[in-house]
Amino acid sequence: MDIISKFTKPLRGIITIPSDKSISHRAAMFASLTGGTVEVTNFSNGADCHSTLNIIREMGCEIEIPSEQHVVIHAQNAFKDKLDNYLLDCGNSGTTMRLFSGILAAQEGISATLTGDLSLSQRPMKRIILPLELMGAKIQHNAFKAPLYIKGVELFPIDYKTPVASAQVKSCILLAGLNTDGKTTVTEEYVSRNHTERMLKYLDADLEINGSSVSVRKSKLTPKNISVCGDVSSAAFFMAAAAIVPDSDIVIKNVGLNPTRTGIIEVLQKMGADIEILHQETVCNEEVGDIRVKYSNLKGITIEGEIIPRLIDEIPVIAVLATQAEGTTTIKDAQDLRNKESDRIKCLVHEMKKTGAIIEETPDGMIIEGKININGGCDVECYHDHRLAMSLYVLGLASESSLKINEFQWVDISFPEFLGLMTELTDY
Repeated sequence: MDIISKFTKPLRGIITIPSDKSISHRAAMFASLTGGTVEVTNFSNGADCHSTLNIIREMGCEIEIPSEQHVVIHAQNAFKDKLDNYLLDCGNSGTTMRLFSGILAAQEGISATLTGDLSLSQRPMKRIILPLELMGAKIQHNAFKAPLYIKGVELFPIDYKTPVASAQVKSCILLAGLNTDGKTTVTEEYVSRNHTERMLKYLDADLEINGSSVSVRKSKLTPKNISVCGDVSSAAFFMAAAAIVPDSDIVIKNVGLNPTRTGIIEVLQKMGADIEILHQETVCNEEVGDIRVKYSNLKGITIEGEIIPRLIDEIPVIAVLATQAEGTTTIKDAQDLRNKESDRIKCLVHEMKKTGAIIEETPDGMIIEGKININGGCDVECYHDHRLAMSLYVLGLASESSLKINEFQWVDISFPEFLGLMTELTDY
């Protein structure tokens, strides 16, 4: 499926963004560890999160889906059947593979092979394998890539400093430590997204936070119902579109406002965007609110340092914003973008140049000049990467001629509602 993106109207209206994928993944995984029944409302429709559901089903959970995005997980028999060599398909989901590696490594008597699609099988897993092996984990791998064969054994705790701030690495280690005697500690240079810590606290894990260090002791999680808020990473595409399409004015409802995820909002504010937070509250230990964004005259800024882990997934669409901001925008310290579904630095720069954007690749980021006219009128590739596809779609909204985005169906991996919501904002 190829998509043409070009609107001649401003974006107007109120939308409710789909549920947060990071929280949906964790809700299903952590529910499987409670030994009880957990209702999850507003569970993500994305294929990645359903890969996680399929795996906990394989591991002994009974799952009911009474209605769309409403999941009931019965974990009374989870991880009880000590069978050898489960084959567990993670699809395209790096979160599923990396977090389940930590869970399975500490499940004595269970062995499993974690596989994925072609894209996931090329993604690096060394960053989780090394700390798990320090804990005594038994993992076979393909040059530190999938498939991963994991034999659950008794682990021992570690005090680990991550080379790069990464929520997936931190979560993997903490989940292994959750079933390990003693205190397991993870320390980061900067605090990465902390949904794991927040949900573990909500479910009564024995967990301590001290600055950028998180420690966990062996814990029994309490089964509690979980309501998943809207995904700020998904909202980012609509915030960016409203900020650069003239005369736009939108409200996005029920968006997660966890401070470790709101780097995109801070960047928009620093660029001079007209953005306002409405009706903020706390639900299941996560901040939630509505966001209003209007078209604005933006300015270029430098983005680097501690904010990078809090907006790593939003950098592609920030690069799009930068083309419509006066002056130079420089993005640094974002080398981890090269380890996503694609090398997002190299691929994004290559495709944006086709459209007339003035953008240069650097080893750890990119430099973008603005404000410029985007010519468009060309085909662009998304490299099987959903975030590149949606970022290029937003770029097309600012183009003089339409962009044709090849293989746009990769958006369905994370955000099958994307096109429908964009249509809502122009159908008035």
